[in-house]
Amino acid sequence: MTDDAPRLKKELKLFDVYAICTGAMFSAEFFLLPGLAMAYAGPSVVLAYFVSGLLVLPAMFSQAELATAMPRAGGTYYFIDRALGPLVGTVGGLGTWLSLVFKSAFALIGVGAYLVLFMDLPIKPVAVGMTVAFTVLNIFGAKETSGLQRFLVTTLVLVLTVFVLQGVVEIVSSDVGAVAEAKFTPFMPFGVGSLFATIGLVFAAYAGLTKVASVAEEVENPDRNIPLGMMLSLGTAVLVYTVGVYILVAVLDPVALMEDLTPVATAARDILDWIPTPGGLPESTGVLLITIAALAAFASTGNAGILSASRYPLAMARDRLITRRLGAIGRFHTPAPAILVTGGAMVLCILLLDVEGVAKLASAFNLLVFGLINLAVIVMRESHIPSYVPGFRTPLYPWMQIVGILTSVLLIVQMGAVAIGFTGGVSVLCVVWYVYYVRRNVEVEREGAIYHLFARLGQRRYEPLDSELRTILKEKGLRDETPFEHLVTHAEVLDLDERRDYEDVVREASGLLAADVPLSVDDLSEGFLEGARYGSTPVSQGAALPHQRLPGLADPRLVMVRCRPGLSIPVDTTGDERPDADARVHAVFFLLSPEEPPGRHLRTLANIASRIDEADFMDQWLAAENEQDLKEVLLRNDRFLALHLRPTDATAPLIGRALKDLRLPTGVLVALIHRDGHSTVPSGGTVLEAGDRITFIGDTQSIERVHARYSS
Repeated sequence: MTDDAPRLKKELKLFDVYAICTGAMFSAEFFLLPGLAMAYAGPSVVLAYFVSGLLVLPAMFSQAELATAMPRAGGTYYFIDRALGPLVGTVGGLGTWLSLVFKSAFALIGVGAYLVLFMDLPIKPVAVGMTVAFTVLNIFGAKETSGLQRFLVTTLVLVLTVFVLQGVVEIVSSDVGAVAEAKFTPFMPFGVGSLFATIGLVFAAYAGLTKVASVAEEVENPDRNIPLGMMLSLGTAVLVYTVGVYILVAVLDPVALMEDLTPVATAARDILDWIPTPGGLPESTGVLLITIAALAAFASTGNAGILSASRYPLAMARDRLITRRLGAIGRFHTPAPAILVTGGAMVLCILLLDVEGVAKLASAFNLLVFGLINLAVIVMRESHIPSYVPGFRTPLYPWMQIVGILTSVLLIVQMGAVAIGFTGGVSVLCVVWYVYYVRRNVEVEREGAIYHLFARLGQRRYEPLDSELRTILKEKGLRDETPFEHLVTHAEVLDLDERRDYEDVVREASGLLAADVPLSVDDLSEGFLEGARYGSTPVSQGAALPHQRLPGLADPRLVMVRCRPGLSIPVDTTGDERPDADARVHAVFFLLSPEEPPGRHLRTLANIASRIDEADFMDQWLAAENEQDLKEVLLRNDRFLALHLRPTDATAPLIGRALKDLRLPTGVLVALIHRDGHSTVPSGGTVLEAGDRITFIGDTQSIERVHARYSS
């Protein structure tokens, strides 16, 4: 495992997540597939699209939970690997990469079906040219790629909104009852079995929703942006698919619809006939708009496909399941080798394969992966790994996941023997790769969280997995950091100027903590010392973080210790005395947290650790002049503001006023006051005086408003 591998830049925001999801869902399944689906299900094709949108919910929720717990490149591969082990991870990673390559290549070939409405161009050369262009764009950066994706998806959604709204107006303005009787009776002419087969066929329309998980490492604030972006995208897709297909069935002749490869363009001739058409165009303006939307849809699917698919070889290379050369990050902070291999594979598919047929078969493999994703959530939850702390949790667990697994199995069966054979064949090839390449050439020590599930397999538990998840948690930081700010500002401080024995410092810190916890000083001291003896106390960059979780504790407690000469902490993982392994530290943070929830304890440790790892931390820590300075060193700069009150500057209006009378922005409070050489936590009745140094804490935006108001 290469947890120290270079990370991709976090440049993707909420709209980027929405654009990647939405762009990956609209292509052939809307612009080409409705006619074929109508031939299978009749008018109930509308219900098939709607039900498919509901059936994708378990996979979406599970993917969102895993992506917020483990935002790493490779998404689906990474989740399956860490939950079920590297063998299953290899199947999920290579298989999903192939599926995305096939689907993306098919999307770019689909451009030709709409381009021929206006110009006579060779389909495959155009598809190859677009593949090369998108590959180059992806190499230049995810931000540039997502910029194009936003443009394409915005164009697509705007045109489809016009189409859907005008279609609804068209139907409502006519005799709705007559339309329903003429076009939707009988509703299921081919029976329930054909409806379920069609659900399996159109389910692929929503498969692109989870692509964004593969770029989770590049998403800002993944805890919010990934689940919210996926939900907004799914809502858009279900609405457009269901209403749009209803319009197609309502306005087109059933027989003609079943044979039409461009049904949306055909419907647009009538629905959008109110838009004037300039002379010289071979088709109406309405058809032109739909063609533009179709091209944007196919292009966005191809672009998003390269963006997301390339992260699979990157993640697998980091884990040494394929050549490590594909794990390199280029000069533009993108996985250039992985992007080139993905783009090259798409070109070969376009030139050599029946991409349409293979892409449809690959949908069955996507269903297998969806089932594994749902299983991965169950495994991660039931393994009780403390550092598995997703920012979003699936509702109705575990029933949501069980439904998702059963749905995947049933839909694969409905797709027939060929699809089952293709899925099984790809899986076997991936297993062969793992056995004959990975096992023979690489020593893979990693195991999945599944071995944490069963006591009888306890010897196979892979303890570094918890450490890896802690690293991810540290990179994510605290979701709601205000409790952390309160913890720091209310912490006790020991400032030592002479050499002290570590055990004495532990006992003194435990004495400060014992007043608020249901343990004696001796019990607390032993708990902290045991962590040092057995290597569970993090020591890094001249700082140590001894910590315990206690049942019955209401709120976390912190004691901060500075020792300028340095403390010697024995680091022992064997139980033997090893003075040569002592660690010299100048900062010690004794943390006590409630036993539940474990995530808050881990996020607090992660927040302290991330501050310690900053290059300037120790210099600032040793240079701090008083207790208040020490606390401010630990706080994030954008979450606090320190001001000296002077009658001659912008802080003058604060002097002489009680804190309860201050009109501060919502979310900001005065946490500390330094006066006459002492720092205190003030109350609402505390009156501010000239010369006070006050520390504000709060959310970033509110702190910025205070700074603008009172800083000179």
